[in-house]
Amino acid sequence: AVAFGLRVAILTSAAPHEPLLADLPPEVQVLNIPAEHTTTFENLYDGWKRTQYMYHRAITLRPEHLPPAWTQARLIHLGPIAYEVDPAMITAFGNRPICVTPQGWMRRREPDGLVTSIPWEDAAQVLPRATLTVLSREDIDHDPGLEQVFSRLAPLMVMTRAELGGTVYHNGVARDFPAQPAVLVDPTGAGDIFATTLHIALDRLGDLDRAILVATRIAAISVTRAGFASAPTRAEV
Repeated sequence: AVAFGLRVAILTSAAPHEPLLADLPPEVQVLNIPAEHTTTFENLYDGWKRTQYMYHRAITLRPEHLPPAWTQARLIHLGPIAYEVDPAMITAFGNRPICVTPQGWMRRREPDGLVTSIPWEDAAQVLPRATLTVLSREDIDHDPGLEQVFSRLAPLMVMTRAELGGTVYHNGVARDFPAQPAVLVDPTGAGDIFATTLHIALDRLGDLDRAILVATRIAAISVTRAGFASAPTRAEV
């Protein structure tokens, strides 16, 4: 979002003085709800296939944590990764455009830390209110039929399929789109970068086809780099 020239504010929960937050661009405003531990994952990859462990989880973020001015933001992205965003957040921003990446609402942590999938009980309350919903094929591996269920609830939904591209569902019509070619270094975060880029590009361009092209190109660039370096530069945008 910074690379697109937007003013960016992040509501999160992490341990005090979390060094990852210090690595963010200085112009990003961060409100951290202090927790004993920062949410911590380990991702193990076999190509694009991921096995995930969660070792710590921070505090649940609720509407009352939002500064009143932030509820007036032009664009909002709800990005739970460990069921740490209260689904009631979907009602906190009036009719402003909201992008939802719901993977974190479909996870649980087993006693050994392994992350497994669970039914998403709040889908019928969240998806109809989201302007844009973005999921990956991994999010619903436990129940592939959820793709059709969710696409009927969401006004605009994109199902990403890594190097195979994805499917966009818009007003009940489905169509596939290709991925852009890339040399894979680290796929972590590519789906979030795709979703954020698509949300912003839709607002800027007002054209779904062009916005998807921008998002697939930026996501392809992201997998060629690791860590925070996967985020796009202003020049790439």
